[in-house]
Parts: sequence; C-alpha cells; structure tokens
Amino acid sequence: MIATNTSPRLKPNAAPPAYGGALAIVTTLFFMWGFLTCLNDILVPHLKPIFDLSYAQIMFIQFAFFSSYFAFSLPWGKTVEWIGYKRTMVLGLFIMGLGAFLFIPAAKAPSYPLFLLALIVLAAGITALQVSANPYVAVLGPAETASSRLNLAQAFNSLGTTIAPYLGGLFILSTVPMGTEEIHLLSPSALQAYRLQQASSVVLPYFVLGLIAIVLASIIAASRLPSVPEAQHTGHVVGSSVWKHRHLVLGAVAIFVYVGAEVSIGSFMVNYLSQPNVGNLPQKVAAGFVSLYWGGAMVGRLIGSAVLQKIRTGIVLGSAAVMTFLLVNVSMLNTGHVAMWSIILVGLFNSVMFPSIFTLGIAELGPLTGEGSGIMVMAIVGGAIIPVLVGVLADRIGIHHSFILPAACYLYIIFYGFKGSRITPLRDFTHA
Repeated sequence: MIATNTSPRLKPNAAPPAYGGALAIVTTLFFMWGFLTCLNDILVPHLKPIFDLSYAQIMFIQFAFFSSYFAFSLPWGKTVEWIGYKRTMVLGLFIMGLGAFLFIPAAKAPSYPLFLLALIVLAAGITALQVSANPYVAVLGPAETASSRLNLAQAFNSLGTTIAPYLGGLFILSTVPMGTEEIHLLSPSALQAYRLQQASSVVLPYFVLGLIAIVLASIIAASRLPSVPEAQHTGHVVGSSVWKHRHLVLGAVAIFVYVGAEVSIGSFMVNYLSQPNVGNLPQKVAAGFVSLYWGGAMVGRLIGSAVLQKIRTGIVLGSAAVMTFLLVNVSMLNTGHVAMWSIILVGLFNSVMFPSIFTLGIAELGPLTGEGSGIMVMAIVGGAIIPVLVGVLADRIGIHHSFILPAACYLYIIFYGFKGSRITPLRDFTHA
C-alpha cells in the first residue's frame, strides 16, 4: 500500500517544481538542532556531580530545554505567518547561536541557573526551526510521500544526534569527576575552583556551535528557498476549530509521550550504562554507546523513508512502538549485556516515530495546517515533563526500573499508530 493522507495537499494546478536544493538546505537545520539537542545527554552526567544534584534536579536541564517548545511554539507559528518560513529559520538560527554563546558566562560563573537560562534561549531558537522546517518539508512535494520525505530529513537530524554524544563525550567528559563524598570535603573556595575547572570544558564546543549557527543563518538568508503552495481545503476540514480533529489531538498526545520517552532514555543512558549491573562502563566510554542509540535512529529513518513509500504510516508507527515497548521491558527485567543492548536497540525503532506522528497529526487539515503544526510542536514539551518524572522514579526505585514510565508511553503510541491516527469525518455544525 502507498502511505496516504499524511500531509496537507498541494494546489492541484501547481506545476511540480524542483525541490532538491531547498530540501538539501533545510536538512542542514535538522542536523544542527539534532546535534545541539543531543548534547543535553552529555550535559546531564557532566553537570550532575559538578553541582551535586539528584536525578530529579539534573533533569531540569531537559525541563528548561523542552519547556521552551511549549512557551514559544505558538509565537513562532504566528511569526511564520508574518515573515514566512525562510525568515523564521534565519531568525531561529541567530537566537540559537545566542543561546550557545550564553554557555560561556554560565561556565565562567559557574552557575547551574545560568546554564538553564542558556538552554532556554537555545531551545527558543530550535523551536523556531521546528515550527518552520517540519511543515515546510511536509508540504514541499507530493502529499503521498510526505512521511517518507520527513523521515529522510529526520535522518539528518539523527546524524547530528549520533555524532553529538561521541564528540560531547570527547570534549565535555574529558576529565573524571570527583565522587560525592570527595566533593563534600572541599572547602568553599576549593569547591568553586573545582566547578570552574569542570564547567570550562563546555566553553569551546558551544562557542564553535554558536559560530556555526550564525554562519548557517547567513547562508540561508542569502539563498533562494522556494515558497510552497498554500494548503487547500481537503473535504475533511469542517468548521474553523482545529481542535475538532481527533487525529490531531491524539497525535499531539503521541508527540508528548514519544518525545518524553525518547529524551528520558537518552538522558539517562550514560548513567544507566555506568551501573554495575548493566554495563559497568566509565562515563566517557558510555557516551560512545549513546551514539549507537541515536545512530540506530538514523539507520531506522533511512530504512523507514523507503518502507513508508509502500506501507501505510500508521501500521509502520504501531509496529515500531510494539518493538520499543518490548525492548524497554527486556532491559528492565534483565542485567548485563542483555539489559545494555536491548535499551540501545530502542533507538532503531524510535526512528520513524516523530516524523510519522507529525505527518499523521497534520494530515488533511488544509488551511488549518499551520495551527495544527504549532500544536504538534508544543506537544514536544513532553521532553520537559516526563524526564523529570523518570528522575523522581530513579531517585526512589533506582534508574534500572525507572524506565517503566517510558514503556507506558510506548503503549499509547501503539494505540495511536493502529487506531488513534485514523481520520474520521467531521460533522458540520454550522447547518445544524
């Protein structure tokens, strides 16, 4: 079967333009925000001992980062309406660069609240890219292959998430942190010096990333991106409220739990693989295995891009969610290499989820596509809330079994893929 009803339709009388160049440019954004997002997985184990934080407290890194999606998605959606896709991407990159540069004073202080502020600004810029680039790719070509096209673009996002843990571990986790008991024995001045020395390892990576964001913004500003045809009424759109569309509302919940589950597993991966009963690995070595987790997502998206041209998106999504649910449970119920490799393999089946949920959620919305996209991006706030809850569980029942919450998240995605994503006809209440 051909994957259908997965994106807004284009004007039927529009000539099919060549979109290859535009897609190549926009996919660099997917790579960029994937790289920066995944560096949070390295910041978590790096900053935890520096500031002597619990698992719940260190998860405020993800809370600060992903809360920005909720706070800024709708304003960026309006910005797209005012200035268009291209200018929103450029503005988002400049703000992203500013957020990266703010890591320098945060490390010089050093201050955990300043790190959180830098993450909020960084994520505000990334939110602009998410709001503009995801729907841009979805409508930049035939509707029938929107999921396939977005999976391909997301594969470059996964390339960024694959490289980031390795490079982050190399530069940021370059020194072995003191143990908690050793830190508690330090005098206030020695503690401040220790924090300054440890935190300084983030300065160079984020300075370079800030420069890259500014350069990329300048390149896109000087390039000519084609404008995409406006989404049309499809027959399913009745009334003016986007909230009448069941598949969109349920899709937003699916994005919420998916991002929450993926971020929770990625954030705890270094600490999880460092556990004596799992991998018993040094943190720097464990960071390399995090690259395999995200690398699996990259491979899966390349495969998914081809599979989704032949099999309906909902079936692919539901089947992938079944596998992630089983793998997380296998990891929790076992130790050693079985626990280690089963959790790493989750990344392979996570791969198709975000682009598939996104395109299923905005399917057949017609002129409401922009508003629907904003709601879907807002739902990424699940990456802020669920990891904190997993952190609370980790503090109370141990990190090994705290993954019961991500497992529950995947259960919902099974439902959405097989049933909740189906588009149902709407009743027109205007003539009732």
